[in-house]
Amino acid sequence: MSRSIRTPTCPPSRSARAAGGKVTAMHLVIIGGSDAGIAAALRARELSKDVRITVLLADDYPNYSICGLPYLIGGQTPDASKLAHRTTFPAVDMRLRHRVTAIDPAGKSVSIERPGGTTELQYDRLIVATGAHPVRPDIPGADLPGAFVLHTIDDGLAVLDAVRRHRAGKAVIVGAGYIGIEMAEALQQRGMHVTLLSRSDEVMPGVFSEIGAMIRERLTTEGVEVVTQAGVERIEQGMVVEQRLVVFTTDGRRRPADLVILATGVRPATDLARDAGIALGEGGAIAVSDTMATSHPDIFAAGDCAVTRHRLHGKPTWISLGTIAHKQGRVAGENAIGGSRTFHGIVGTQSLKLYDLVIARTGLSDTEAREEGYEPLTVEIGAWDHKSYYPGATQIGVWITGDVKTGRLLGVQMVGRAGAEVSKRLDIVAAGLFHGIGVDALNDLDLSYTPPLSSPWDPIQRAAQDWSHAAARSG
Repeated sequence: MSRSIRTPTCPPSRSARAAGGKVTAMHLVIIGGSDAGIAAALRARELSKDVRITVLLADDYPNYSICGLPYLIGGQTPDASKLAHRTTFPAVDMRLRHRVTAIDPAGKSVSIERPGGTTELQYDRLIVATGAHPVRPDIPGADLPGAFVLHTIDDGLAVLDAVRRHRAGKAVIVGAGYIGIEMAEALQQRGMHVTLLSRSDEVMPGVFSEIGAMIRERLTTEGVEVVTQAGVERIEQGMVVEQRLVVFTTDGRRRPADLVILATGVRPATDLARDAGIALGEGGAIAVSDTMATSHPDIFAAGDCAVTRHRLHGKPTWISLGTIAHKQGRVAGENAIGGSRTFHGIVGTQSLKLYDLVIARTGLSDTEAREEGYEPLTVEIGAWDHKSYYPGATQIGVWITGDVKTGRLLGVQMVGRAGAEVSKRLDIVAAGLFHGIGVDALNDLDLSYTPPLSSPWDPIQRAAQDWSHAAARSG
């Protein structure tokens, strides 16, 4: 991915021909901004000064941080404009409030609704970067005023307005994944009484249950009511206080709420692609090659609307993450103007900060690994984040998973206090997983050491050693 490349040139046959047969610059059209769309535009412009680049955006925010919305609502980032990043880009035609309604691959054009009417725009190459849509659960009352999804800056501002109108009020969050947990902290810090509902046995089902229990305990300590094994049957308008809602849950409770957050996931925004006959793949996302090419010539796709490939099993998968979108967008932008770059896949690396707790994971859990045909073994250890004789040392929990048949490293999950470098330590493992190393090979890595920051054997390496001993005993 870091190799040097020659700046690609666009062959005349791929360029547009004006009246009289004159060859004009290639026109690259990108549907959608934010992570993938903007990354594609910037990479294309970086490599070519001649290509015309038009980015079509349905709203007013070319490049904003979805991940930052809980911190806008929680007050850590009080200025919403800080989440909008850049709004103008040199030599890129940014067209705000231009919503694409159809793609015509045969005519190489897109239909657009814009202020003042409709229009069509021709392209030579097209990149679809339409992202994902938040899922409103299919329950009665999910669309009532006061029930919010959280995906755009406008969503965030609407929730923030409701929070300010209902200070010290009650909030119910439906869904205990990453966004639900982050929003529980944000609303609790705003002084609201928060109830977090999880349909699963534990919060954050993507991590080991022991880690989920730690998250639940931390939330409970801060005053958040956490309810597991509780789905939502319906939401109704309250009769006592204007605009107040009542959430009816499967445990038989009625929970009044001044606002409800529906943190029940997202789905790829692929209606345009589907209607244009572009092939879809895993999770309903757009099927792409490792060059981000779709099933249609001259059309690429990237970001939350496109599939990706998991390096540990080689299969197409769909994960909605900004890190993936940035990388895919860069690859699509390069290849759309004649390059030959490859997107090399992912290993599923994610992290979360909750109060003073940091949770991170990468790779496969033992359950996921078993489903992919591995023979997984997971070992848990606790280790100091740095030498215990230096002040401030705290314990890090490490869960390491490997394949006992081959010794291959399959995944790691970690939890520890903020400042213990949990997330950055996990990146060591993510790099190893990316290159397919064995568990024992972690011990060969030349990692840094000084008593205030680590130990001669990093906690990751300590876990690898314990895993090797356990694997030997199990064999």
